[in-house]
Amino acid sequence: MGKKLSIVGGGKMGEALLAGLLSADWASPENISVVEPAEVRREELQEKYKGVECSETLTSSDNYLLAVKPQLVLNICEELNTHNPRRVISIAAGVTTQSIEENFNSDTAVLRVMPNTPAMVGEGMSAIAAGSFASSEDLDWASSILTAVGEVVIVNETALDAVTGLSGSGPAYLFYLAEAMIQAGIANGLEPSVADVLTRQTLLGASTLLTKSGVTPEELRNSVTSPNGTTAAAIEYLQSNDFLSQVQKAVSAATDKSKELGS
Repeated sequence: MGKKLSIVGGGKMGEALLAGLLSADWASPENISVVEPAEVRREELQEKYKGVECSETLTSSDNYLLAVKPQLVLNICEELNTHNPRRVISIAAGVTTQSIEENFNSDTAVLRVMPNTPAMVGEGMSAIAAGSFASSEDLDWASSILTAVGEVVIVNETALDAVTGLSGSGPAYLFYLAEAMIQAGIANGLEPSVADVLTRQTLLGASTLLTKSGVTPEELRNSVTSPNGTTAAAIEYLQSNDFLSQVQKAVSAATDKSKELGS
């Protein structure tokens, strides 16, 4: 029997999951390994996470989590087949469970996950889809990993491209909005440092209120938009410039790209 889990790929998302699992006591450090080909990065992880085995090549494990670029997944799966894993989770956009399953026999449960980068601070959003041979027990096991770094929903695999477009890529939309708000603050006379802190805290506070209030985004927007007021002037401008449609088109573009990666 090998490690309880081997994370293949020690990049930002791989590290975020590793840190979350250790923090949640999902497993002890000696029961998790990380496969990372870059020596400098491997040494960095080894120093930071004492007791976790960091290796250049695949190590024996019961379960593998593939946190690598989509174009690398199938080559890694070919190599993984010799280890006869019990479960394989992939977080690669666009790579279907069927294409992964073709490398294994029916004893290997394959699950596909779309996480996002707020997992790095324990506030991630992940969607999990089960492959043909994954059971409810396998879904529960995968959920236990992702809940260590945020929230989890279970969806049909056909929904994962849309999940990628909405929440997988979603943090970048908010970061882009933050860039625009900071620049707008500066353009209207604020010092850069003041515009920066105002933007960061406004987005944090608004996101927290949205999460905890229990009311719809529309209701929250209306509650702070007085007729003929300053907020109304901004909202009217956004509406007249087709803001909602532009956001929908952006999400659709990311969704279509996910489908393209899987074709």
